[in-house]
Amino acid sequence: MSKIIIIGSGFAGLSSAAYLAKEGHEVTVIEKNEGPGGRASQFKEKGFVFDMGPSWYWMPEVFENFYQHFGKTASDFYKLKRLDPSYRVFFKNNTSVDVPAGEDAVIDLVESMESGAGQKLRSFLAEAKYKYEVGMNEFVWKPSHGLSEFVDFRIAKSAFRLQMFSSISSSIRKLFKNPMIVELLEFPVLFLGAKPEKTPALYSLMNYADITLGTWYPDGGMYEISKAMHKIAVEQGVQFRFNETVYKIDTENKVATKVHTSGNQYRADYVIANADYNHVDTQLLDDHTRNYTDQYWDKRVMAPSSLLFYLGVNKKIKGLTHHNLFFDEDFNQHADEIYETPKWPSAPLFYACVPSKTDKTVAPEGMENIFLLIPLAPGLEDSDEKREENFIKVIRRLETKTGESIEPHIIYKKSFAMDDFKSRYNSFKGNAYGLANTLRQTAFLKPKLRNKHIKNLYYTGQLTTPGPGVPPSIISGCVVAKEILKETL
Repeated sequence: MSKIIIIGSGFAGLSSAAYLAKEGHEVTVIEKNEGPGGRASQFKEKGFVFDMGPSWYWMPEVFENFYQHFGKTASDFYKLKRLDPSYRVFFKNNTSVDVPAGEDAVIDLVESMESGAGQKLRSFLAEAKYKYEVGMNEFVWKPSHGLSEFVDFRIAKSAFRLQMFSSISSSIRKLFKNPMIVELLEFPVLFLGAKPEKTPALYSLMNYADITLGTWYPDGGMYEISKAMHKIAVEQGVQFRFNETVYKIDTENKVATKVHTSGNQYRADYVIANADYNHVDTQLLDDHTRNYTDQYWDKRVMAPSSLLFYLGVNKKIKGLTHHNLFFDEDFNQHADEIYETPKWPSAPLFYACVPSKTDKTVAPEGMENIFLLIPLAPGLEDSDEKREENFIKVIRRLETKTGESIEPHIIYKKSFAMDDFKSRYNSFKGNAYGLANTLRQTAFLKPKLRNKHIKNLYYTGQLTTPGPGVPPSIISGCVVAKEILKETL
C-alpha cells in the first residue's frame, strides 16, 4: 500500500483518488477551498443555488462508466434529464432557433434552413461519430508520454480520416452555406482555445456529442456530480483536507516526496497535482525540479477566460430556455478579440443559462436563476469598471431579445472573472478552460503528466492529458491512476 497525496479536488483529482483508493492505497486529498469539485463548486444566496462553473452535461457515458467502476450508476445520485430543446440560439437577424433533442429532429431543422443540408448533416455526423468513437476509445486514454504511443498502423491510418490536419471551419463550410447552420456547428468548439479555422476538424466529434448524444441536466445542478464523486471517494477510504493550502513540494533523494501546507507536512510515496499545472510548476517546486521554463509557459496558447455573472431575479423571464446562446453580434470580431488581438470585447457574444427553467430547487418560487458567461481573452487586466461595462451591454441585449424588463428585478448579483480565477483556482493567466486544443498542443504535445525530475510526482486535469472539459478531466484522473497502479501492483 502506498501513501498518495492529491492536491486539488476537481473532477480529475476526485477521479484519481477514487480509483487509487479502490485498489487499496492510502489516499489524502488536499483542497485549498471549502469543498470538493474544483471549478464545479456551488454557492447559495437568498434562496438561489448557483453552480459556479460547468453547466453543460455532455458525453453521459463517461460519467456512467466512472460510476459503474464502483458498482454505481448516475441514478444512484441524481435524476438525469435530456433537455429539449437542447438550447436556443439568437442570431443577428432578430431570429432565434431552438435546437431540438435528437439527431433526426436536428437534421429536419437544418433541411428547413437550407435545401439538401439535412442529408449533408447526416453524413457529417456519421464521420463525427467515427471521430468520437476513435477519439474517446483510443486517444484520450493514452498517457501521451511520447509519439511512440500513437505510432501503430491502425491509429496512424485513422489520423487521416480523423482530419487532424484540416480545420473544422473548412470542413463545415464546404458542406453548408447558410450562416446560421455554420454558426450552430461551429459553436461547440468556441471554447476549445482557437478560432474554428485553426481548430482541427477532429473536433467535429463535439457535434456528435451535442446533436446525437444530447444535452442533459442533473437535477440539483452540476454540483451533484461533484457530490457524487466525493461520496464515492469517501466510500473507498479517501481522506479529505479542505481549507488547506499547499505551498511547497520537495523531495528527499528523489524517492520520498513531501507536501508542505499551511498547517501540515505530508510525506508521500506519490503525489498527484490536480491544481493548476503552471502554478504547481512555477510556485510549488524548486527551479531544478520544474518541468518547464517560464518561456515555455509564455508560449502556450490558452483557452479563453470568462466574465461570469450570477443573477437572482424576482420574476419569471419569458423567451429563454435552459441554455441560450447569443450570436446576435459579429462572431469573427469577438473571436479576433479573444484569439488574435486580445482585448475586452466591443460587442460580446454571450451565453445565458437559466437552470430554474428545468429545476425548481435552484430558485425561490416565481423567480429565475440566471448565469451569464462572456468569453474573454486570458491575461487581460481585470477591473470592476470593465465588468460592469460588459454587464450593461449584455443585460440590455437580453432585455431586448426577450422583451422583458430584467435589470430592475435583480435581487442578487455577483461577478467572477480573471482575478477570481487566479485567486480561487490559481489559474494561469486567469483562464477558464485550460490549454487550447490546437494541433501543436494535442496528445503528446501537451504538458507531460509526469514530472521529469521527481518521478513520483504526476499531474492531472485540464492542462495535461487528455485536455479541458468535464468528461476529459474525469478520464485524466483515471489515466494518471492507471500509471501509478502499473508501478504499485
